Amino acid sequence: MGPARLWLSRAWRRAVQTARLMIGVPDYDTYVEHMRRHHPDREVMSYARFFDERLHARYRGGGGRCC
Repeated sequence: MGPARLWLSRAWRRAVQTARLMIGVPDYDTYVEHMRRHHPDREVMSYARFFDERLHARYRGGGGRCC
């Protein structure tokens, strides 16, 4: 893979990650990488469990934002 193609690939991945974060979709790949680098002794959650925990963390209040 040439340098221009590698740069484009990385830029695309970052753009996708940014878009997902902007709309509230958690990035599982980033989580897995973080866990492997910083917590190698801990078990990595499955995608389904990770997604459920992120949803719970985001909406744990149960109510909307209205008064």
